[in-house]
Amino acid sequence: MRIDPTLRALADPTRLRIMRLLAHMELAVGELAQVLGQSQPRVSRHVRILCDASLAERRKEGSWVFLRSAIGEDRAPPLGAAAARLLTVAEEGDAAFAARCQEDRRHLAAIRAAREASAASYFARHAAEWDTLRSLHCPDGPVEAALAGALGPAPLGRLLDVGTGTGRMAELFAPDAEHVTGLDNSPEMLRIARARLQHRPADSFDLVQGDFAALPFADASFDTVLFHQVLHYAQAPEIVLAEAARVTRAGGTLAVVDFAAHDREELRTAHAHARLGFTDEQMLGLLSDAGFAPAAPVALPGQPLTVKIWTARRIAAPAIKPAKATTR
Repeated sequence: MRIDPTLRALADPTRLRIMRLLAHMELAVGELAQVLGQSQPRVSRHVRILCDASLAERRKEGSWVFLRSAIGEDRAPPLGAAAARLLTVAEEGDAAFAARCQEDRRHLAAIRAAREASAASYFARHAAEWDTLRSLHCPDGPVEAALAGALGPAPLGRLLDVGTGTGRMAELFAPDAEHVTGLDNSPEMLRIARARLQHRPADSFDLVQGDFAALPFADASFDTVLFHQVLHYAQAPEIVLAEAARVTRAGGTLAVVDFAAHDREELRTAHAHARLGFTDEQMLGLLSDAGFAPAAPVALPGQPLTVKIWTARRIAAPAIKPAKATTR
């Protein structure tokens, strides 16, 4: 960061309001326009100035563009931390600015309420299919408790929740993680997850649209990687797990929660399952080939589907192999 563009970017009342809003949560540009009562093109111009000054960051998710603060009082660089502190002090000491920020946050509360209503509507529309699938296996509570036990008491560090869906796993494990990143290929699912996580600090999580077979992250970016009822959607799970290995640091933990092998063929058409679960032999082979040392699996029997939890420790990069579907 440089001082001149930082000060120029902050020398506008609207951009000051935007930065105070972004201190609370990530927002779409359209949502910012709604809160500020300004046109989207005008807000986009302000956003461009803030991003050019490294005060904010854009992120594209489908057709939506989200904006988040790039600065924080306890984050590097020092100039960004100082700017964040200045904005906090300004709201504390300037009564008119404080009143404007409070009004913006009231509008922001309406945005949050709309997100939650949208999430509730989505689940109402899909309740029947969710309930049908849930009726086939062990209830969520025991599975979540067993997963927490399998991951152990140690801090999770930087956690990647692959196929985050509604954000339930990200929400559950966020208190034990340094930072949570939820990845999903569905913009609609990410909007549901955002509604679930929106009450957490804005800098404690990311939600990213992407493909689990080509993760948009640098090597060794995460301490813990989680696949919760996701891997059965993979046409080539060995490629997905190789990507998981790439982004997991040495000594990091991988957890896969999925179904034991079964014969419920209707799940292929009704729920788009590419794999009818996994045997222990299949999963342990996949994990070993990807460069993980598997632990003993945990089984949670249901009627008729059994949920399995496989955990493993990252030990080495996998051998380079042609990217093709496994026949195991």
